[in-house]
Amino acid sequence: MKTKLFVNAMSAVALLFTTVQASNAMGNATDNENKAENANAAPAAQASGPIVYVNAATGSNRNDGSAPDKAIKDLQKAIDLAAEDATIRIAEGNYLGKLDQGFVEIKKYVSLEGGWNSTFTERNPAKYITSIRPSEQQCGTSGSHASLEIYVRGKRTQTLIIDGIAFDKGLYNRYCAYNPKDSRTGSPEGCETGRMLIEGENPAGAKVGGTPIGRQLLRGEVEGNFIVRNCTFVNGYHFAIEMGCIAGHFDFYNNVFVANRMSACAVRGMSADQNLCTFDFHDNTVLFTWCRTKVQESMGVGFRFMTGLKTVNVNNNIFGCSNLGAVERTFFDSNAKREAERVTNVTNNIFFMNRNNMTEGAADLVLPSGGGKWLFLAASQIEDAEQIKEYEGNKEMQADENFIKAIDAAYLKGYMSLNINSSQSYDANSAANQVNRMFGMNQQGTEIVRASMYANRYPFEKAFNLFGAVKGHGAQLPK
Repeated sequence: MKTKLFVNAMSAVALLFTTVQASNAMGNATDNENKAENANAAPAAQASGPIVYVNAATGSNRNDGSAPDKAIKDLQKAIDLAAEDATIRIAEGNYLGKLDQGFVEIKKYVSLEGGWNSTFTERNPAKYITSIRPSEQQCGTSGSHASLEIYVRGKRTQTLIIDGIAFDKGLYNRYCAYNPKDSRTGSPEGCETGRMLIEGENPAGAKVGGTPIGRQLLRGEVEGNFIVRNCTFVNGYHFAIEMGCIAGHFDFYNNVFVANRMSACAVRGMSADQNLCTFDFHDNTVLFTWCRTKVQESMGVGFRFMTGLKTVNVNNNIFGCSNLGAVERTFFDSNAKREAERVTNVTNNIFFMNRNNMTEGAADLVLPSGGGKWLFLAASQIEDAEQIKEYEGNKEMQADENFIKAIDAAYLKGYMSLNINSSQSYDANSAANQVNRMFGMNQQGTEIVRASMYANRYPFEKAFNLFGAVKGHGAQLPK
């Protein structure tokens, strides 16, 4: 029996967690009330075209969307009808695309602006939730589509904006049913579900959700200026955001990412001239990014530096509880000249309990160390990474009561106690091994891996508590 223990990352955090756990319910309720009262109207997406109104509750697909009382019901219908450069204002509600297929597509330069109340008189994305949140009913219709797919090119100076949309795959993914008495289910006390099931897995026992296969929350390719802000990305099965920059500037800020598998954000450059592609990732809160499998030995990074972009700035974010590491800089351009010209900056970020089960130290920056191995650095060591040009201001978070209280208590407790048990068995006289020997083939054994937690479903509503959890760092309440 082999056990990998993922505990005791911060003794101060563990002590504080015990202190605030009892008051979490009252604190979260108060926080939500304060958010509703104090959040100012978020700024309108700046576009020069007409405004189109969408309201799932009161709209009709026979309307033209030209006024609040003529709102369109279906977001996909509104996008298809909208003129290029239009701003599409979306009232609170869940939007599942054409005929509720479970995904939305954008193929023109528009601005999506969620978070409006039903009368379009007030906007607050943390209060009036505009979501793309498919469930198991969409498993047969969404196919290989991401929740939001964007494929727009042709106008390098144009702008496309995604503002105030909440993405969640927690009802679509498949999980072991919650059963803390069965170690196979990976069910920490108080969580909504057991561990996530990935493609190819079908263990015995009860299951919840849809299917163990899915795509990104946000995926596509954009030429021009692309802004993603004031959004939440929760329970992504295969990346939260995975995009290609054809040419232009990407700016992702003031977003919350929670409990996404593989990576919260990965943007690659697609132009032969990397000088045409730049990217800023700032003022985001990234929490609980999970590895590829329950063995938890690859992927699981908050932000990935990809090739093909001249300058990438990662600053003023909070990266917490990344299952492999917070920020990964392991991709190198095969063209030595382009690689030498890349500018990758990591500044003024706060790191919190980013620790991989392969190392006892912090894993705030992941670098290659040769031979297929990884090098894990703490925030204080980022300045020693030659691949990072600007490095000032990064630090480990000390126990912060407001931040701890903003996280779902059961989920955090389960993560702090995460352990992986593995056992192997080999029977030389099994029928399979006897036949293998006859044909000169390798002998076979079995390995059983038990993870106490792995990408369990995070409570969707509680993701919004993370806006403004740390004043001045990470995602703040939209203004």
